[in-house]
Amino acid sequence: MYILMATPECAPVAKAGGLGDFVQGLSRELAAQGHQVEIILPKYDCLRYDRVQGMTPEHADLWVPFYERAVHCDVEVGEVDGLTCYFIDAHSEHGFFNRGAIYGDADDPDRFTFFSHAILAFLIASGRRPDIIHCNEWQTGLLPVLLFERYTALGLEKTRVCYSLHNLGHQGWSTPTVLEMNGLDVGRLMTPDRLQDPGNSQAVNLMKGGIVFSNFVTTVSPRYAWEIQHSDQGVGLQGVLRTHDRKFGGVLNGIDTTIWNPATDPFIAAHYDLEQLPAKGGNKRALRERLGLTDAPKPIVAVVSRLDRQKGIELIRHGIDASLARDAQFVLLGSAQDPAINALFWDAKQALAEHPDVHLELGYDEELAHLIYAGADMILIPSVYEPCGLTQMIAMRYGCVPIVRRVGGLADTVFDANYSDRPYEERNGYVFDEPTFEGLESALDRAIGLWRDYPDHFRQLRLNGMRMDNSWARPAQDYLNIYEHIRVRA
Repeated sequence: MYILMATPECAPVAKAGGLGDFVQGLSRELAAQGHQVEIILPKYDCLRYDRVQGMTPEHADLWVPFYERAVHCDVEVGEVDGLTCYFIDAHSEHGFFNRGAIYGDADDPDRFTFFSHAILAFLIASGRRPDIIHCNEWQTGLLPVLLFERYTALGLEKTRVCYSLHNLGHQGWSTPTVLEMNGLDVGRLMTPDRLQDPGNSQAVNLMKGGIVFSNFVTTVSPRYAWEIQHSDQGVGLQGVLRTHDRKFGGVLNGIDTTIWNPATDPFIAAHYDLEQLPAKGGNKRALRERLGLTDAPKPIVAVVSRLDRQKGIELIRHGIDASLARDAQFVLLGSAQDPAINALFWDAKQALAEHPDVHLELGYDEELAHLIYAGADMILIPSVYEPCGLTQMIAMRYGCVPIVRRVGGLADTVFDANYSDRPYEERNGYVFDEPTFEGLESALDRAIGLWRDYPDHFRQLRLNGMRMDNSWARPAQDYLNIYEHIRVRA
C-alpha cells in the first residue's frame, strides 16, 4: 500500500510535541511491514537539517493556487531515519515557513491551508497517486475538503483520507477568507454540516472540515475518543463527532522501542533490561551526580513535560512540595511558553536552589530526558486532559512507575496497583481521579510507601510496566485495517 503522511511535524527534524513522534513511529512501523510510506511537511527555516540525509531537488516548478494567482514552490526530498520525506518550500513574500518556529503566528491558518493545497498540487504535478493520505491535526484539516471539492476530478479519485485528531484544544479557527484563498466556495462550505464552527457561525473550523470530509477519523486513544464525544473535552465538536460516529475510532499510540530502549540507549549511564534491573541503579547515581542531588536512600519522583495548563500545572507545582514532604527527591524537566507559568516555575527554582533533594531544569534536553526516565523511580503525570500521552509508556519501558490522573490515554495504559480489576501482573502504577491536591497526595503516598516499605512489590510494579507491549506493532496493524476498510468501501 502507498501511504502519504501529511503533517506539520515529524521527529526528529520538525518536532513541537507528540505529533512529531506519532508520525515518525507509525511511519517507521508501516515501512518495516513492507508498505511504501512517504512523509510530506513544510520546509521550515528551523528544520533540523543535520538529521536529513541527501536532500536534493525533487520538483522545481510547482505552482500552488493562492487567491487569484499562484505561488511558486520547490519540493525537495531527503531521508530522515530511513524514511522518505518531502519538503515544500514556498517562495512568497509571506514567508510562510520562514518564521523561526513551527507554530505561533496569527496567520497559521493561512500558512497551513496553503501547505495542504501544495500537497495536492504536488501529487497532481508529479503523477503520484497514494492509496491513503493520512492527515494530522487541524493544520491538514482542509486537505480532505480540497481533495473532495477540487482534486478528485483531477486524477485523485482513488485516493482516500484517514484523518487523525491529536488534541482538540486546537482546532484551526479562522475567517472565511481562508476558503477564498484556496479557491473554495464559501457559501457552499460555511454551513452547519460542513466547515462552520459550532460555536461561532462566522468562523471556519478547519478541524471540523477534516472530520466531515475524511473517509475515516481517528484519535489517539479509545478513552479520549469517548471523552471528546461525550464531555467538554470535545471543545464544541462533540455533536460533530457523534454525527460521524460510524467513521470514528480511537487507536492508542505506540512508542518507538528502538529509540526508547534501556538495553541500548546511548544517552544513559548503565544499560539494563528485565533480567538486569539492578543495573538501573547506575542511572540513579548518574542522575544525582549530574543534577547535584544528595546520594541518599530516597526515591526520585520526576516530571518530564511541557509546562502548560493541559498538563496540570498547579498539581505539578504541588507535587514538588508533596514529594519533598514525604522525604523523596524531585526532578523536573520542562519548558513553558506562557509567561505566567514560566514565572511560577522560575520562582520555584530560585526558592529551592539550595535544596539538596530537588532540581528543576526549565528547558528541554533530549539527552537528560533519557537519563531521567532511566534514573527516576516514579514519574508524575497529573494531566487535566491527555489524549494519549507517551511519557507514561516511555517511563514504564525504563522501569519508572507512573503516577497519573485517570484521563484519556493515561487511563488506557496505567492500571492501579491497589484498585485495578486487572490481574496483578498487569498492574503497573498509581491512578487518581480528581484533579485535586488530595487526589495527587493519596497516589503519591501509596507509591512512596510501597517503595519504602515493600521494595519487592515495588520492583514487581517496575517489571510489570517493562513487560507491557507499547510498541507501534499493534497500532500500525489497526491503522492498516482502517486503510483497507476505506479502500474497500470506496
